[in-house]
Amino acid sequence: MTSSFVPPAPSGTTAFPTLRTPSGELPADAPGWNPQRPGSMPHHRYRPAHDRVALPLADRTWPGRRVERAPLWVPVDLRDGNQALAEPMDTARKRRFFDLLVAMGFKEIEVGYPSASRTDFDFVRHLAESGAVPDDVTISVFTPARTDLIDRTVDSVEGLPRTLIHLYTATAPVWRDVVLGRSRAEVHTLIREAATHLMRRAGERPGADIRFEFSPEVFNLTEPDFVLEICDGLTELWEASPDRPVIHNLPATVEIATPDVYADQIEYMHRHLARRDSVILSVHPHNDRGTGVACAELAVLAGAQRVEGCLFGNGERTGNVDLVTLALNLYAQGVDPMIDFSDIDAVRDVVEHCNRLPVHPRHPYGGDLVHTAFSGTHQDAIAKGMALHTERAAASGVSPGDAPWEVPYLPIDPGDIGRTYEEVIRINSQSGKGGIAHLLRTHHGLDLPRAMRPDFSRTVQQVTDGTGRELSHKELWELFRTTYLTPAHDGTLTLDSWTASETGPGEHEFVCELRTGGRVRTCRGTGNSPQAALADALRSAGVPIDVLGHAEHSTATGPGSPAVAYAECRVDGVTRWGAGRDTSVLTASVQAVMAAVNRTGAQTR
Repeated sequence: MTSSFVPPAPSGTTAFPTLRTPSGELPADAPGWNPQRPGSMPHHRYRPAHDRVALPLADRTWPGRRVERAPLWVPVDLRDGNQALAEPMDTARKRRFFDLLVAMGFKEIEVGYPSASRTDFDFVRHLAESGAVPDDVTISVFTPARTDLIDRTVDSVEGLPRTLIHLYTATAPVWRDVVLGRSRAEVHTLIREAATHLMRRAGERPGADIRFEFSPEVFNLTEPDFVLEICDGLTELWEASPDRPVIHNLPATVEIATPDVYADQIEYMHRHLARRDSVILSVHPHNDRGTGVACAELAVLAGAQRVEGCLFGNGERTGNVDLVTLALNLYAQGVDPMIDFSDIDAVRDVVEHCNRLPVHPRHPYGGDLVHTAFSGTHQDAIAKGMALHTERAAASGVSPGDAPWEVPYLPIDPGDIGRTYEEVIRINSQSGKGGIAHLLRTHHGLDLPRAMRPDFSRTVQQVTDGTGRELSHKELWELFRTTYLTPAHDGTLTLDSWTASETGPGEHEFVCELRTGGRVRTCRGTGNSPQAALADALRSAGVPIDVLGHAEHSTATGPGSPAVAYAECRVDGVTRWGAGRDTSVLTASVQAVMAAVNRTGAQTR
């Protein structure tokens, strides 16, 4: 039994497509707390991975391991990533991307598919002829297992100092049957003949440093014994040795299972590959299930030594595994990724320019908003954490940039990847008093008393609710200024002149010319502080004021730096905060009291 539910369309828009709300009978074993019902989508059409490929590993050991060093990272942006672009990169964009990868510290870079297009062939030749390749960087090129395409690929790398030729063929049953139309034995013969031809062509270039890589495409859906048979044969054919190892790259070309299944497959290969010390075990996860990063991380635990992927995860369908996330995940665990991400925005700018694709603002580490908190509770925790971090660093005698990092909600210090703290806390209608106070302190030197923060927070929320947008720290300061500082000078009660003096120990006198409306009157008051004496003077003019709280601080170090004072005052049962700012602490305190009084709407009697 099914029902149809059509959500109401927003005004001025087209209607949503008809949705079939799940309405089948509740499963007999469903717990009472779960009212979800079976739906009508044909899920029976799909088979789980365990029914599609043999998974022989039962005694896995990878869950108990830790990653303590970075694998060899191999960016494939210029080949696999480029194939996924609506507008493939030209030579200029490829060169800019290549230079970025070199600058970041990548030592093996897959630069193209030379037999696929003139552009890719020309770019490999450009690298060979321009001297753009550093001595310690290996250039990788990609080719199918076809002799004519292998020939063109070998021609493209002429003159390059170190090259890796990456041979691939699909090996999974569905691909053998549907794409290649060949049996398992025929596919094996095709691969071995292509690998033999590649070795022969490389041998025609004595002195050239050419190594080999093989990828059984769709490894994760291929019979494990077949992959071992192919890879072990190539290890022997290509005369692999510990000082010239062969690379066997095992792609999750299309994700089909949870990441633990891929890890099991990798550990099985890690244990059973022949001449293991002569093999670099590599992985190339895609992201069809959205778990490419997890697959790569678990694969490294399972024995993988090398990871192919793209910066920010560009690639066919949902993309290749994201090297930025993988590397910085290691960094967040205290492991050197051995790649430089100290200016993540510069990296992103180049990638966006070359790919002509935006990086999502919530993309891990590199997105515009990933270190940003709008929520009040998050902001408060971050502000407290940052303050404590600074205090601990000072107590340890190290700079905050060298101190151990433990700040709520921020897995790494944004400053380590070139982000400014201005981006960490941003103010909108969800923001809280802690975040607002943090921005005022960080950018404008204001240390709002805790009791004052809720008051200003309400003011900020009125503005953000009314406008529906966030406030910059400059707009925040302007709102603070007009709310708490300006009333000292623009209110109904202002001081034309005043003097304050200490008449004895703990005794102060305040004398002022008080203007209200068009009248000016002289007022005098005494008290145990200048603020108390000012309050007494105002009471003598008929203003029933009590100073409930007062705080002051300097906004910077050194003579002549401005001071800020805050005062909480009650007049006729109305309580308000005010603030003052001046190079004189006393003047700032007087302004704070007058601002608070004027904000209550006080009048003389």
